Amino acid sequence: MISCVDILGADGPLARHLPGFAPRAQQQAMAEAVAAALARAEVLVTEAGTGTGKTFAYLVPALLFNNKVIVSTGTKHLQDQLFHRDLPVLRDALKLPVNAALLKGRANYLCLHRLDIAVSDGRLPTRADVADLTKVNRWAGRTRRGDIAEVDDIAEDAVIWPWVTSTADNCLGQECRRFSECFVLKARRAAQEADLVVVNHHLLLADMALKEEGFGELLPGAAAFIIDEAHQLPEVALQFFGTTVSSRQLSELSRDVVTEHAREAGDMPNLLRAADVLDHAVADTRIALGPTSRRAAWQEAAAQAAVTKALAAVETALARLQDLLREAAVRGAGLNQCWQRSVAMAERLAVFNGAEQTDHVQWFETYTRSFSLHLTPFEVGGTFQNQMSRFKAAWIFTSATLAVGDDFSHFCAHLGLNEALTARWDSPFDYQRNALLYLPPRMPLPAAPEYTAAVIEAALPILRASGGRAFLLFTSHRALQEAAQRLRDVLPYPLLVQGTAPRRDLLHRFRELGNAVLLGTSSFWEGVDVRGEALSVVIIDKLPFASPGDPVLQARLDALRRRGGEPFRDAQLPQAVITLKQGVGRLIRDVDDRGVLMLCDPRLLSKSYGKVFLDSLPAMRRTRLLADVQDFFAGVGVMSSAGDPRRAENIE
Repeated sequence: MISCVDILGADGPLARHLPGFAPRAQQQAMAEAVAAALARAEVLVTEAGTGTGKTFAYLVPALLFNNKVIVSTGTKHLQDQLFHRDLPVLRDALKLPVNAALLKGRANYLCLHRLDIAVSDGRLPTRADVADLTKVNRWAGRTRRGDIAEVDDIAEDAVIWPWVTSTADNCLGQECRRFSECFVLKARRAAQEADLVVVNHHLLLADMALKEEGFGELLPGAAAFIIDEAHQLPEVALQFFGTTVSSRQLSELSRDVVTEHAREAGDMPNLLRAADVLDHAVADTRIALGPTSRRAAWQEAAAQAAVTKALAAVETALARLQDLLREAAVRGAGLNQCWQRSVAMAERLAVFNGAEQTDHVQWFETYTRSFSLHLTPFEVGGTFQNQMSRFKAAWIFTSATLAVGDDFSHFCAHLGLNEALTARWDSPFDYQRNALLYLPPRMPLPAAPEYTAAVIEAALPILRASGGRAFLLFTSHRALQEAAQRLRDVLPYPLLVQGTAPRRDLLHRFRELGNAVLLGTSSFWEGVDVRGEALSVVIIDKLPFASPGDPVLQARLDALRRRGGEPFRDAQLPQAVITLKQGVGRLIRDVDDRGVLMLCDPRLLSKSYGKVFLDSLPAMRRTRLLADVQDFFAGVGVMSSAGDPRRAENIE
């Protein structure tokens, strides 16, 4: 039987069938390690540097594995890329008749029942929403999979989608009149029959936490789980092994009650009034929580009389609605479902009026028009390990950023992977020749009020030397907005700012323009792939330590401290290193890419922990001299520490 090394080698089927394919020793080594872990049903944690080709390194052994495999990745976009691009290439090249399926959460599939209701009711808020509904209705007549990602001309966050998709709360299940046509059901059946299933972390964990997203019949049949972009998994796990109740859930309940009242209980006007009272109580609670968007401990809000009064009004309104729905539930499946939802929401809401939890943190988050209340465990390692033990399978965790140096203990501790095998491979890209790390001199400390101004002042000559073509990555929205304001009138290149357009559109414009400067925060630190000269500089304002005011982080650090740990060393530092590696990974995306990485934070040299960050980055030349950066872009020679002692290795 042909081996993974042969397949990925210079004379293998991929080299023959895939234009531009280049064999990489790191990719072959990773594929062998994955194949061995699959064969032995082991737990393997791997880090593969940018350019390793880790997707093929795990897909090749997965396709050769004679058992069912579930591949989970970080986002729906990456799911689509794996399923529609990477898998077909491999299956064609290897001539393997592997049956693969793509499975997403139910909110990604058109619900024909809810579409019927939206069309017949005509209660959409605006004309634009009505126009979107018309587009969806036309598409519904020709789609085979019902995946809303097929509708390119309606935004992912458009108002229409919650009207025409279902949730675990409002799905009618077998009582639905369109049950036999259900796209979610069809996708699940296809997944059950497939040899390889592509899911995302939210879907995987929702099922592990028994929160319906519901392919529970699928997981026990899998012999292997491959978790790509595994660095995201611990945070997603915190969400799914906790409890959430949101204003959106409550408002959607009110809205659905109004719809079902018109259809099945028109002689119960009290039901309509109770739904309206709940809707107003939810809106009043959002007002009581304050005008700004924020994330804070629940105790902070619960200490305010206006908040406790508003939440009590929500509970009273929900209890009244629940009583009326219990009486109306016999009228039809829709009202019965609304009643069950009201019971579940009342139980979740009651947590926030009870005693403070000892092993969970209660916190809340407010947005422009909505809010959410959360009960989140301090740690998920034990819970996740218990869930893993339910399935006698191989588990492969991989990412470009899991280790601090060669140490995987931070990631493994988060998920309880106490006996995992670990391996890492450096990027095959020639960072030493093609990249330069610039640490600007005379920067103030990040806490200084003039810090962002100093970042922009230091960045401008770099941007002039590169002709734009840069990402400026910030650790806060406030710094991003200040930087945008300072650059708007002085930058001679197109300026693109996160928040002014969808991320996909900003990236498309960045690539098309060829000399733009893009300002972004967290969502641009990872999952962004811009190859070629369009991106030649990455500038990072600060070391990405998590906000000390974050309530979940604070609770976890307190728990760590109680167990005798050292929060900074054991949690904050390793997480910041992993996050920085994600941002740095935007710079070199292909073998011929060249670029400058500018890290502005002076703590890299002034603090002892700065060495931990620097040692975790790809080995590249370093300088504190602006002239070196200018020479780099002017193509003046190859810099090295030999020769001029002021040059690229001198960062003292």
